Amino acid sequence: MNWLEQLFSAELTLGSSHILWREIVGNAFGFASAIGGMRRRVWAWPVGIVGNVLLFTVFFGVAFSNPQQETLYGQAGRQIFFIITSVYGWWRWNQVRARRHAGDDAPAITPRWATAAERLQYVGFWVAGVVVMQWVFASIGSGPFWQAPRWYFWCDAWIFIGSIVATYAMARGWNDFWLAWIAVDLVGVPLLWHSKFYPSAILYVVYGALVIYGFFVWLKASREERDPAPELSEVSA
Repeated sequence: MNWLEQLFSAELTLGSSHILWREIVGNAFGFASAIGGMRRRVWAWPVGIVGNVLLFTVFFGVAFSNPQQETLYGQAGRQIFFIITSVYGWWRWNQVRARRHAGDDAPAITPRWATAAERLQYVGFWVAGVVVMQWVFASIGSGPFWQAPRWYFWCDAWIFIGSIVATYAMARGWNDFWLAWIAVDLVGVPLLWHSKFYPSAILYVVYGALVIYGFFVWLKASREERDPAPELSEVSA
């Protein structure tokens, strides 16, 4: 087990910065999952789950030591919800693909925009969730090594709830999920850099470019592709 512990704690040193290899590897899995999501492949979900598990151990520094000596409760908590919503998305895309009799190499879903009612629901959830979770995170605190200002908890809550919305929207096949990720990244990148989680911050800058590209890919597909089974749009909702 000693070699497993060494692997788990392995760090990359760049100047005065110490970076956990599991943060790098976890983000690599996340990036691969994003590419799979853009291509609408079912394998995107299990690949993403592996990355979520690794990143949870990185951000939950109070239980798993990290070089930053900080715990990002929102970042850690959203990995749990990523796993939950990813299991749902994995199941739903498999259901839709099976009912459409699509092959393994075929896109699992046909993307569409959320309806006005659906959009109102997720925006309302986002706003209410941020208000509640910033209070929860502030009540928990930022750990014994660093006292965070109030804006930190608002940002963490925005990222946390926005990530849940984006992942759920992806599972439903809504174009909106790309825009939700852009809104998350605009806050997430500065917060991660401020907290010295540099690999995650850099990856999210690259990921932001992929998100913009992916949005136009899905937008084009939603305009040009005809859903072979539109009655499945609300299957497994």
